[in-house]
Amino acid sequence: MPYVPVIGLEIHAQLKPATKIFCGCSTAFGAPPNTQVCPVCLGLPGALPVLNREAVDLAVRAALALGCTVHETSIFARKNYFYPDLPKGYQISQYERPLATGGALRLASGALIGITRIHMEEDAGKSLHHGFADSDRVTRIDLNRAGTPLIEIVSEPDVRSADDAADYFARMRELLVAIGVNDGNMEEGSLRCDANVSIRPGDDAPFGTRTEIKNVNSFRFLEQAITYEIARQVDVVSSGGVIVQETRLFDSATGRTES
Repeated sequence: MPYVPVIGLEIHAQLKPATKIFCGCSTAFGAPPNTQVCPVCLGLPGALPVLNREAVDLAVRAALALGCTVHETSIFARKNYFYPDLPKGYQISQYERPLATGGALRLASGALIGITRIHMEEDAGKSLHHGFADSDRVTRIDLNRAGTPLIEIVSEPDVRSADDAADYFARMRELLVAIGVNDGNMEEGSLRCDANVSIRPGDDAPFGTRTEIKNVNSFRFLEQAITYEIARQVDVVSSGGVIVQETRLFDSATGRTES
């Protein structure tokens, strides 16, 4: 292939405390919608967050297991965006001063994938579009997940194939489960992966424009999504087109990524 893929992965791992990151609501899966909420995770006026110490301990454990440098000071920030399942209108996350930086994970191929950063954040709620009689007309919101403690593990753009991306995701899951940080239940959404994919005409060429494939929760689907996206970008560039930086989703029924 005349183009070299450049792939970076962002893994969102739900931490295992029994309560949310800034309040005492349960994080148990499967409760009736909107029953595990309180003024804090609903973002009601005057409600103040209190950080969950166990969540911090688990995040530090993950950082140490990956060889990261854990910083004595990290800062939470507001990531502002408007979406129905984000009740405050912003997500409490970390940006300029994350919990940990550096580190690496070695793959079966021998490749060493660098870790850029690990930061803590809260999850959003869940938008439900299907499974209702009137699902073609409405979206329902379940805020039970809002405030669930997460870490985001951001890799360097060191991955060069869809196979290695799937292996990285699988090895990261194995490590996080083994150290008791995450339950590894991808079907319930407690481990998800975003893939940033671009191509360039050689190992020494500048990085190309990337697209981000969001919320993939299967090793096989991640491999399929990246394989398709690489082929799509090669086809666009080879035909004289230009890659547009955008967010894409993977449709497992068609095996395609879509804007």
